[in-house]
Amino acid sequence: MKIGCPKEIKPQEFRVGMTPNAAQEAVARGHEVLIETGAGIGAGFDNDAYVAAGAHIVDTAEEVFATADMIVKVKEPQAGERKMLREGQLLFTYLHLAPDPDQTHDLLESGCTAIAYETVTDASGGLPLLAPMSEVAGRLAPQVGSWTLQKANGGRGVLMGGVPGVGPANVVVIGGGVVGTHAAKIAAGMGADVTVLDRSLPRLRYLDDVFGGTFKNQYSTAGATAELIQDADMVIGAVLIPGAAAPKLISRAQLSTMKPGAVLVDVAIDQGGCFETSKATTHADPIYDVDGIMHYCVANMPGAVARTSTIALGNATMPFMLSLADKGWKQACQDDPHLLEGLNVHAGQLTYYAVGKALGIDVVSPNVIVKS
Repeated sequence: MKIGCPKEIKPQEFRVGMTPNAAQEAVARGHEVLIETGAGIGAGFDNDAYVAAGAHIVDTAEEVFATADMIVKVKEPQAGERKMLREGQLLFTYLHLAPDPDQTHDLLESGCTAIAYETVTDASGGLPLLAPMSEVAGRLAPQVGSWTLQKANGGRGVLMGGVPGVGPANVVVIGGGVVGTHAAKIAAGMGADVTVLDRSLPRLRYLDDVFGGTFKNQYSTAGATAELIQDADMVIGAVLIPGAAAPKLISRAQLSTMKPGAVLVDVAIDQGGCFETSKATTHADPIYDVDGIMHYCVANMPGAVARTSTIALGNATMPFMLSLADKGWKQACQDDPHLLEGLNVHAGQLTYYAVGKALGIDVVSPNVIVKS
């Protein structure tokens, strides 16, 4: 199979879809790997590293898309890239279709087969291709939030850990999954007073057993959220419904109950955001003010630490990528029901229920697709 990896073109996206190690593994199995020139520079991988791995360097994204049987990326294909997709081509990347009707329409029109990293599952019910980026984003959230809290950036001017005689920042993390747990660990490690909200009692028990007094946890209700955000210096939105649009957990009206200069960090922005006032931003212009509350809503947070993120993502995606290349997407999905969960689009048909529900589009079961 010809596997193509174009350079990411989303603003300030420095990650790359394939590491040289992944390219080497694919070449060793008899596949041809095409890398757009300079695709790995932002993550610290130059063309020579890919050539040493046995890959071919091509000059343009157009050549990658025109030649490759499978396109491996990081972020959802941008409008120009979607025009280059063709019928029968396999796309393997993050998609986040539920809040993105334009992308969904274009993928359906292209006739391609699209498998989304964020909806591939594992035997324990986890999301193994989302988890590494969730870990990165979770650990980044308190870091970027503390920067936003600085007075020069519009924040309250509160230091996360305080100093002797001055209390620490009050941080509320909504969601106790992978993102929320890593965010809470880092925020607590910075000395903040942290409370995690979640609706799963087993998860709350797990957090209590593992982390003890490192941070507090509380059952998540609308009332509890409304009460806690009044005293919060920072709120981190870390709620995920796999493949679906994120629920709106803080309304614009509630901003008036918060402290002026408090910070909202919306890690769920890829899925539409979990605050009513959230809108996607970039690393070049990451924050904005709504009613005196600072918002950090960068849609590709892990891109800020591109080398760590690329290697972590590559470790997770490589076995699935190799399976798709070795067997073809249909056989690979038949053999692995967890990979089948990643199928979102095939030949003009939507195959993921949560996306169809969010966008009002009819859905065909992926099981029907692979058996046809």
